Amino acid sequence: MMMLLKSLASLCLLAAAAFAVPAQEKRIHHQTDLSDHAHNDVHGFQYDHEAFLGKEEAKTFDQLTPEESKDKLAKIVDRIDMDKDGHVSHAELHYWIKHRQRRYIAENVNKHWKDYDQNQDGKIGWEEYKNTTYGYYLDEVFDDIEDKATYKSMLTRDERRFKTADRDGDRIATREEFTAFLHPEEFDYMRDVIVQETMEDIDKNGDGKIDIAEYIGDMFTSEDGDGEPDWVQTEKKHFLEFRDANKDGYLDADEVAHWVLPGEVDHADNEAKHLIHETDTDKDQKITKEEILANWNMFVGSQATNYGEDLTKRHDEL
Repeated sequence: MMMLLKSLASLCLLAAAAFAVPAQEKRIHHQTDLSDHAHNDVHGFQYDHEAFLGKEEAKTFDQLTPEESKDKLAKIVDRIDMDKDGHVSHAELHYWIKHRQRRYIAENVNKHWKDYDQNQDGKIGWEEYKNTTYGYYLDEVFDDIEDKATYKSMLTRDERRFKTADRDGDRIATREEFTAFLHPEEFDYMRDVIVQETMEDIDKNGDGKIDIAEYIGDMFTSEDGDGEPDWVQTEKKHFLEFRDANKDGYLDADEVAHWVLPGEVDHADNEAKHLIHETDTDKDQKITKEEILANWNMFVGSQATNYGEDLTKRHDEL
């Protein structure tokens, strides 16, 4: 009987974990607004794919053949070229990338909205969110699970973020307030909670500041005695020379804010410039459909060719 109860508890835990999205992303500082991948074209174009297509649409392109990818890309280029002059300008590409970003956020909110708006009144109350996300974890049957404290900590964190997003303080989120809850990086008034969450994630000893070991440890942990890659040394240099502005050996909340929320950085603008720079063969500061299709693997890629990487190999290497 006891074994059956434990099995049922495990099934409930798995079901809750699958349904309870924790909707908000826990590691804001590791996410850009365009892609979760590092922007390093030497190792692949996943960042560019997600920036150009949107995170969800990029997944569908991964399943297409190169021919299918090119065909769909050609149709997308026709949509981007709004003035129909046969060229994609920086302004048109910038607008398209911003559009894909906004669409991703809207789709993400819509996906979660129907899960949490239990009474279908067009709003999401804190109790609705809490019960849907953490109901199983807060049940007494889980009193003996080791990570119950972790879930309680997550609940506290969620409630703090929900209250911050809930501007009128009625403990009920409108769609805009729920969007701020899910995507706080998009809203200026969520700035402080982003910094606080980042500090809590990285400040392992709880002294209210981040030392260089904590800073690096959040990004890299050596396994089996492996040496540090070059980028770790670069990050250490960034910590000492740029992140730690007052040179006291630590990052305080203000320095973390400058790090994770570095002012008005327009990633869509930077990505548009990058894509044009890489594909504009005649250097006229705009790109044709032919130039884009010639570099299709940068824009969309294909799993069928290992995201386009196989196309760059010599035949005898395949």
